[in-house]
Amino acid sequence: MITGKILRDAMISGSNNIANQRAQVDELNVFPVPDGDTGTNMSMTVGAAGKELALLEDDCTVEEAASCAASAMLRGARGNSGVITSLLFRGFSKALAGKQTACAADITAALKQGVDAAYKAVMKPTEGTILTVARLAAEAAAQSDTEDVVELWGIVLEAAQKALEDTPNQLPVLKKAGVVDAGGQGLVVIFTGMGQVFAGKPMVENQ
Repeated sequence: MITGKILRDAMISGSNNIANQRAQVDELNVFPVPDGDTGTNMSMTVGAAGKELALLEDDCTVEEAASCAASAMLRGARGNSGVITSLLFRGFSKALAGKQTACAADITAALKQGVDAAYKAVMKPTEGTILTVARLAAEAAAQSDTEDVVELWGIVLEAAQKALEDTPNQLPVLKKAGVVDAGGQGLVVIFTGMGQVFAGKPMVENQ
């Protein structure tokens, strides 16, 4: 079971993780244009949530934590990758509306709603991007029957990483450059930071 405090800390941890690795993600950025700012944009977007989440009390609900993060990301979204990330967390937040705590089924539903929101908002969704990584991670969660959130998030991370590694096979521009999708990598970095807290480890510190 995930409390509001755990979700709050997990999202701050994810924000710190992408901030620490933004330069490496920037270096992967070749699609849709090679402007080298995907990691920076995602870091600024999620970082906007990290700042506001840090002000939430320990007794916050998962609804409050998710809603706080989603609204901050929407206001702070930068670039295509940032906008898509904010949409993923907006859908995630909507699925947790009215909830004090979240079980594995709630997290699964939140991931699916996030993916649905992002796909609907993009006029021509391109596979081999952050959208694919998010979708396959959410589908893996939906196919799992575990009731343990830590185990569930492990499945999500594994599926996200596998989807990321496959992105060059879906987008020739990535294969030609010898890189994975930058936005997809950024999402894996955020999810990895969140997973540390879900697993009961200290949150990733901002370096």
